[in-house]
Amino acid sequence: MGIDVSTSSVKLVELEQVRAGRYRVERCGIEPLERGWINDGAIEKLDEVADATRRLIDRTGTKTKQVVMALPISAVISKKIVLPEGLSERELEVQVEAEANQYIPFPLDEVSLDFCVVGPSASSVGDVDVAIAATRKEKVEERQALAEACGLSLEVLDVDNYAARLAASHVIDRLPGGGRDTVVALFEIGAFNTAMQVLRNNDLIFEREQVFGGAQLTQMLVRQYGFTQEEAESKKRSGELPADFAQTVLPTFLESTAQEVERALRFFFTSTPNNKVDYILLAGGAASVPGLPEVVTKHTSFPCQVVNPFADMDIGKAVREREMMRNAPSYLTACGLAMRRYMR
Repeated sequence: MGIDVSTSSVKLVELEQVRAGRYRVERCGIEPLERGWINDGAIEKLDEVADATRRLIDRTGTKTKQVVMALPISAVISKKIVLPEGLSERELEVQVEAEANQYIPFPLDEVSLDFCVVGPSASSVGDVDVAIAATRKEKVEERQALAEACGLSLEVLDVDNYAARLAASHVIDRLPGGGRDTVVALFEIGAFNTAMQVLRNNDLIFEREQVFGGAQLTQMLVRQYGFTQEEAESKKRSGELPADFAQTVLPTFLESTAQEVERALRFFFTSTPNNKVDYILLAGGAASVPGLPEVVTKHTSFPCQVVNPFADMDIGKAVREREMMRNAPSYLTACGLAMRRYMR
């Protein structure tokens, strides 16, 4: 089971692997969080977030106790290094710690450090690429405390962007040609920030975070219709919006979001040798807003589509399929976390 704790909500996805590479969705759900409970990925109000998570667990009816969670990429220092092939596990640990000392600005006894061998190095024959991830121990303890408060056992602690890439890789595999050699710009639009990751053959070639998100649409609904924050969020998620929404509020939000996507792509083009992408994928709550892919394509001239991480998955009897599909782009990271437990 994957639980994604973000600034505005907790999202739960439980998957069952029916065979290699094939999953069945057993449970999924979203529970909103009040602003200030989570700040920049840090859990400020543990009791309140735990209460919301327990409500979500109860509502979905899951009995699973093993959970995979994630830290925000902003809380993690990551680096790829090159080491000789054939080192033992202990020799790898020694080498990784030596490398980590060079770029982690904290004493190693205050840090949780993990690594994995990615595969043969493309730049150095006879060597391997090793991915290192490090974070302050207190960040790990926050997620452990949340899991324990909910009666769960934290099985794996991942990084949110890594989990999003894992789920997105299954979407990319269904692109023409299996997505081979395809440059894909993935935008996960959160409440206040949007994470952009550019991928090619499952490799990350660029990433950037920008300050814009679905909260802009919430504020527009509050101003236009006099809703409370809670009412605006609820109506936005359910799609039960006023009759004139498509004429008054929607066009402004679509234009603003498309401009931000275009701006992020320009930054990618000026920072790398690339001058185009083959596809744009949109995820996060705001990705479900009607008409967004078409407006983004108009602004950027690149094909754009909304991510459905559940595409080609079987659907369990306990899942409310219509509700799940309406919010599917919001579940990208949680889906990746649920898949992560099968990747060890």
